[in-house]
Formats: sequence, structure tokens, C-alpha cells
Amino acid sequence: MTANPMTAKLREPLGLKIYRAVSRAAEPVAGFALQRRLKAGKEDAERIAERRGIPSRTRPKGPLVWIHGASVGESLSVLPLVERLHELRPAQTFLVTTGTVTSATLLAERLPDNAFHQYIPLDHPDFVNAFIDHWRPDATVFVESEFWPNLILAARQKTPFMALINGRMSPRSFEDWKRQPNSIKFLLSSFDLMLAQDQHNAERLEALSGQSVQMLGNLKNAAPALPAVDAEIEKLKRQFGARPCWLAASTHPGEEDAICEAHKILSGEFDDLLTIIAPRHPGRGAEVRDAAREKGLCAARRSENQDVTNETDLYIADTLGELGVFYRLSDIAFVGGSLNPKGGHNPLEPARLGTAILHGPHTFNFVETYASMRMVGGAALIRNERELATAVRRLLADGKTRAAMANAASAAAESNAEKTLADICEAILTRLPETTPHV
Repeated sequence: MTANPMTAKLREPLGLKIYRAVSRAAEPVAGFALQRRLKAGKEDAERIAERRGIPSRTRPKGPLVWIHGASVGESLSVLPLVERLHELRPAQTFLVTTGTVTSATLLAERLPDNAFHQYIPLDHPDFVNAFIDHWRPDATVFVESEFWPNLILAARQKTPFMALINGRMSPRSFEDWKRQPNSIKFLLSSFDLMLAQDQHNAERLEALSGQSVQMLGNLKNAAPALPAVDAEIEKLKRQFGARPCWLAASTHPGEEDAICEAHKILSGEFDDLLTIIAPRHPGRGAEVRDAAREKGLCAARRSENQDVTNETDLYIADTLGELGVFYRLSDIAFVGGSLNPKGGHNPLEPARLGTAILHGPHTFNFVETYASMRMVGGAALIRNERELATAVRRLLADGKTRAAMANAASAAAESNAEKTLADICEAILTRLPETTPHV
């Protein structure tokens, strides 16, 4: 058994023991949950066994590094990390795990040859033990904030080195974990190295772990630009014509109402305005369309192959993996999850594609990133539909201001990308010994 010296000094709290016992007894519930997710299109039918820890391929020979990220955002930040670590340790192979179908599709297209994807097993003791016993990783790297007790503790028992990088602890999760201080301290003690994505998260992780947590920058700074199919961009450009347009990206329930109201305000000045809404969860396309209709607006849905016509007010981009298309079609973007308390989504994605950025007041997921972009003039804060309409009006009417904001956002996104990636790789490899290959 491998143990962090800190872990060895601590006794497993009763709360974690109870959780592990209950989760072991809940295997029928886990199976039922998987079937429900499968019916809802949230699981991959051909690979659902992976969610039970049953692999779909053999373990490659030689040293294996396991990197886990929850979903699409973490997946994108993992790509440059895998590429750089392979450059520095070419003998290593990389197992990358996520829990969503969208992230699996993205990684299948973009992972380098020395890396492959598997779905992360559900947090059941038998599932995670089967997973770890098969893959026998020489090192484990968790990205951001997946603190599943069975997974972490099983990995700690059988993995020589564990790191948490780009660590994130939302204010809400911080308050929740403060009510279980012994449990979270024990879980975090499993990590030999902890790196936070910003100072606020470093402070929260330090308070919960009682350990030093470094802050080397946000790994998402180094993620590649979102992909896009050129033919789809050109097709949509022909449909949009010369109409002024703007994008509301990664929106959540409640935000679309404000976007529709902003469109109605703006349409008095821009009578041919086209507003694009890309809901965070594409399955909400019909819901967004209905909300637009209630506001008296005509909406077309991309998932139903509906064209943009002269009568279209809103174009609903309710498909998977195409956000890069729409960031390239509009140089003005409101980034959602920020008008309501979701914490905001990644502003680096539009910044890399030359987009002026607007956002709401709730940005705790990327607080320092948004602050740095505002400081250089690449992003602007809005608080409601009227402020949103005012900001969009200014940017539509003033091409110089729009270009200046977009350039500032792009420069801010690129300025720390290389340094962040280099520093994080150095921190990992300094602590990671040259492992003895598993055969």
C-alpha cells in the first residue's frame, strides 16, 4: 500500500466509512441510475460497462499516467498537458478519463497517439477497485474538483504518486465541506501535490486540507481553441448574410429570458438583428424556443436543421460540440452561467477566437480570469437585460471598440498560457519519480 505521510497520520473518519459502506450496498441503485442515464442519452451504450470499472481495452505495457477530468472543460485543458508531458517523458502512455459522452467524443478526436480515453467508473468500491486493478497507474492526476471518496482512496492505496491540479473548490462546496472537516481533510491528504487554479481556490483548499497549496495559474489558459468545421461556418455565413449578430453562449435557465428581452430592446435600433443562443445543455433547445415564442420572437433550432430566414429573430445552437463554430461567427459574446449563481463559464474559449466578452456578476468559477480580462479591457460586466442591451448596442455600433476588446481578450488569454503549462508540468515531474514500468 502507498501512503502519503499526511494520510498515514490520520484515521479515516466515521463519515467516510459510512459513505463507503452505504455505497457498497447500493450497487442495484447504481445500476438503475446507469440505465436511466442511458435512456436519457447521457451514457454511451457501447461502452457503459466502463462505468462499472470493466475496461474496453488491455493495459499498454510500460509506465502509465492516469489523468481524470469531469467533463468537457477539463478535457480541453488536459489536451495540452498530455502533449507537453509526453514531450518531457516520451516513454509514458496516458489514460484520460471523463464522465460525459460529449467529452469522450471530443477526446477521441483530439488526443495524441500515446493517449486514450476511458469512462470513469461510478463511485462504487467494486467498480473503482476493478478499474484501478486493471490499469495499475504509475501516477494519478485529478483535474479540478472531482472528490469521489471511493475513487480517491482506492487510487491512494495503489498509486505511487497522486496530484490534484487546477484545483477548484466553489464557495458553495467549501461551505458544504466545512460541515465535514475531518472527511475532506482525509480525502485531500491523499494527494502528494495540490495546485490550485487561482488564489481564492488555493485559500479554500488550504483551509480544508491544512496543507500548503500552490497556485501556478489556470491550466485552461493553455487549452487549444475550440474546434469548428469550416464548411458549417461558411454555410451559416450565407444564411446570416450581412445581418448584425451577437452570441449568448453556455446559457442556463432564467438567462434566456434576459437575452430575449435584450434582443427586443436592441431590435428597435437594429431591425435585422440576429441573436444566437447556445444553451449550456443542448437538450434544452425546445425549452429555449418556447421561451422565445412567449416573448413574441421567432426562433429556429439548429438541432432540427431549421434555416435562418429573414423572419428569424433567434437562432438556437442546440447541438453538441459546435460552440467553436458560433464563437467564430460572432465577435460579441455574452458568456452564460453568470447572470444567475452558476459561477460563470470559461471566458478563455471566446477570448482565443477574437471575441469581445460580456458577463454577469456571478463568476466565482473564473474570478481571477474575468478580473484580469476586465483590467485590460477585454471583458465587461453587465447585471441585467438592460445593461446587456446597452453593452451589445455599443459594440455593434462601434467597430473600433469591439476590435479593441477582442484583441485585449485574446492577448490576455495567450499571455500566461505557456508559463502556466510549463510551471504545472515542472511541478508534476519534479515530484514524479522515473517510474518502474508495469509489464
